[in-house]
Amino acid sequence: MAHAAWAAGDGQDVAQSEQLTRPVPEGGPAAWSGAGHEMPPVGRPGSQARPGGTPAGLEIDPFAPGGQATAGPGSDGDPVRALPPGQRTPRVWPVMHYGPVPVFRPARWDLRVCGATASGREERWDWAQVSAMPLVRVTADMHCVARFSLQDVTWQGIPGLEVLHLAPPAPAVTHVMVWADYGYSANVPICDFADDRTLLATHLEDAELAPEHGYPIRLVVPHRYAWKSVKWVRAIEYLTADRRGFGEERGYHNNADPWREQRFSYQEMPGEGPPL
Repeated sequence: MAHAAWAAGDGQDVAQSEQLTRPVPEGGPAAWSGAGHEMPPVGRPGSQARPGGTPAGLEIDPFAPGGQATAGPGSDGDPVRALPPGQRTPRVWPVMHYGPVPVFRPARWDLRVCGATASGREERWDWAQVSAMPLVRVTADMHCVARFSLQDVTWQGIPGLEVLHLAPPAPAVTHVMVWADYGYSANVPICDFADDRTLLATHLEDAELAPEHGYPIRLVVPHRYAWKSVKWVRAIEYLTADRRGFGEERGYHNNADPWREQRFSYQEMPGEGPPL
């Protein structure tokens, strides 16, 4: 796969970006292993979960009261920005993730790029090096598979494309596996990782990420369901063939396109993912 394919986006969820600078933050996830995101447990087809992981029907607590159903054209004929099918806006932002919230130890923390790198070597950056990387701002909607969407969320972070420039993948790379603490991972095509909306986010709404939202770094891929937006990122693995991540091995759709409502693996068409 040619490196020019990095920049190929799918045209969903228009986002805005601008160059930023930031100081090195103090305090805040932990030692290398792999995991984290916004993913409720998978139940029977069509089932969802409450923020604490309790199985529920098609409704979850944040919708009552104050949630809104999918938007449509305005009564005056002006278009209203729609949500993906089956999504609603919640009253509060539910926090969901796999495993406990890691403890951040700056002196021991690192970010690694491994797998099929162009150099054949693993890249490793400590917290000081990561903190010096350029940031951009992206505003986009975020869609959780638990049927809620957050609109116009503003993130700041390191562009995925910057990581690809600093640690180039081999020409044969087609996908990226993003690893976090406690064994969690998610796979995305390399063109999604290079999309100008994709960030390794450090800030949310102009404030450092809270620990439960992935401090110090989380992936943000706003045009995919939010389980792909891995919290507490620790490593980026370049793949020469697609491989399912943590959620994708446990019943979630390999592609996770909210506009096509690709929630569960049983919905996958031939060619949409590796064998289960």
